[in-house]
Amino acid sequence: MPDIKTETITFRIDTALKHELAESAEAQAKPVGELLRELVHEHVKQRKRREFETEARRQCEIINAAAADPNSDEAQVMRELEAHFAEVMREWK
Repeated sequence: MPDIKTETITFRIDTALKHELAESAEAQAKPVGELLRELVHEHVKQRKRREFETEARRQCEIINAAAADPNSDEAQVMRELEAHFAEVMREWK
């Protein structure tokens, strides 16, 4: 297993917040550093998810706009999907 390079980050927080963080880490039986790494990891993960969702929404809007043109490939695909769905529904009855 390759060693992962780590770096140190130093920042200031107020005393009350530091004590609450320490209490939270203690309640979870984790060192404060591990809890902070988890929080940073979760923050980055959520940011990436939001970016992905934003891009997916943007692409959907482009495709929806194209599908509004009855002569577009997207509109043709939608007609084919609707026909297939209708056929499946008839078979289920």
